[in-house]
Amino acid sequence: MEASSITRSAVMRANVRSWAWWQLPAVLRTYVGGVVLAGVAFTGFAIAQTSWHATDVGKFLLLLGCGIVSVAATPRTAYLQGSMVRDFITAWVLPIAILLPPIYAMVTPIPLLVLTQWRIHRGVVYRRVFTAAAIGLAYSAASEVFRMFPASFAGGAMGTGSHALTWAVAVAACEQVGRRSHQALIMSAIKLSDPTARVVTGELTREAVQADLIEFNLGVLITIIVAVSPVLAVFVVPMWLMVRRFVMHSQLLAQTRVDTKTGLLNAVTWEREATTEVARAVRTGIPLAIALVDIDHFKKVNDTYGHLVGDRVLREVSDALRSQLRGYDLAGRFGGEEFIILLPQARESDARNVAERLRQYIAGLEIPIDDEPDCMTFVRLTISVGVAALDGVSRELTDLMAAADAALYYAKETGRNKTHVITATAQAS
Repeated sequence: MEASSITRSAVMRANVRSWAWWQLPAVLRTYVGGVVLAGVAFTGFAIAQTSWHATDVGKFLLLLGCGIVSVAATPRTAYLQGSMVRDFITAWVLPIAILLPPIYAMVTPIPLLVLTQWRIHRGVVYRRVFTAAAIGLAYSAASEVFRMFPASFAGGAMGTGSHALTWAVAVAACEQVGRRSHQALIMSAIKLSDPTARVVTGELTREAVQADLIEFNLGVLITIIVAVSPVLAVFVVPMWLMVRRFVMHSQLLAQTRVDTKTGLLNAVTWEREATTEVARAVRTGIPLAIALVDIDHFKKVNDTYGHLVGDRVLREVSDALRSQLRGYDLAGRFGGEEFIILLPQARESDARNVAERLRQYIAGLEIPIDDEPDCMTFVRLTISVGVAALDGVSRELTDLMAAADAALYYAKETGRNKTHVITATAQAS
């Protein structure tokens, strides 16, 4: 069975027409392909124009090796949350672009992104290829710009005194050329993919600006250190890792709050936040309800298709919760195939409507068992929901959870794929 799966995957990759790139809209497909072809064309041109020296190759291999070590130490969690990943690869491309001919900057992203794809996080292949071409073109342009500065201002080696200052200014200016060119290529692809995407707004958040500034400073600093002596690059790696860790701190902190498979709150965090909400509802007299959701016959999905498909189903249900719930509802993974939802300002009838809308939405889902474009096998599933509302007598979260659990048990025992509602002090009947 495994060999058959591996063989089928290899055949699909060998079939050019099956590549995900062909599924893109025509304009986006042309743009992505055009950037990649431009990268290939420039690489060929740069190879023909480059004078090869052993010292350049040695310096390149040293810097590339440091970049590879840095990428290999990147936590996989960096790629599991958020839409734009700060992997700091360009902090290693910049010194290569400044200190070596442009061809080296063109090829540097390739092994770094191949390593990312192979060891860190398996992304969509055409996106990796496009990113490598975009970085290579952008920082090759930065390399060319740097060589336009007169030797008195910049030049091939960093001098002393005022020349060291102007040299650093030239490096900073070229870093901005590379960074903005790279971002423009990426953002253009995003806009072609989704014209409604507000990519500029996303880049102007406090976290994005902070990460942008740190990556800029890190790239310039590494370039200056390596310009003093390439061997010092070895000592830069720990600094790179510490800075990377600092930037990821908020993200890693968020990871402690969420369930890694679904992205919803984990049980501990959900219970802590729900306890606060219930106490507020009791104190102010506002309505509140809890819904406990269970995927019907989930074990059969795992037994039939395997645990990877089971994980896919969990993610799809989690996405359904996020899309169908109100912005201030609180959803968490309760354990296994169970989810729990806090519904503030929801009376019994409101909670029933929310639960029914969710149940009907999930019943209509068709979940493919893999990402292949020609996949014809889908998983269809249903859920059972138990809902409990505050009734003015019970005042604790544990009472609500116990009542919702009783309501869920009743829903499953009486046929599944249904919603049952009771108050916190009532019994399922």
